[in-house]
Amino acid sequence: MNPKPPVVARASLSEAFERGHLFAEACPSREVLKHVTSRWGVLVFIALLTGTHRFSELRKKIGGVSERMLAQTLQWLEEDGFVLRVSYPVVPPHVEYSLTPLGEEAGARVRELADWIEVNLPRVEEGRQQRSLATQG
Repeated sequence: MNPKPPVVARASLSEAFERGHLFAEACPSREVLKHVTSRWGVLVFIALLTGTHRFSELRKKIGGVSERMLAQTLQWLEEDGFVLRVSYPVVPPHVEYSLTPLGEEAGARVRELADWIEVNLPRVEEGRQQRSLATQG
């Protein structure tokens, strides 16, 4: 009879990050984190979760983003392997953006955070008001 091996508690991913890597100044994952969680990065992910879009469609969908910032964000996300850019050889140029499978995974997680924020916005605003009243009085 073979005894069962002892159960060894495995550290969660969050615990692993607390031990190093992400908190290390030179960790390359910090740059990816910056791209994925930037204001425009989050909105690009959420927009592209609905399907392929042209640049002008993304710009219209994501209110307030400048052409330069959108181009830069898309470039970062493409370099990180989250966004696929397809350029068609036509005049005028026709470029489409979509999420890669890796981008779909990241986008789903980003959308969960955005959904949580929207659902809990009244609680956040209440906390802001309480803090504002406390500092005034």
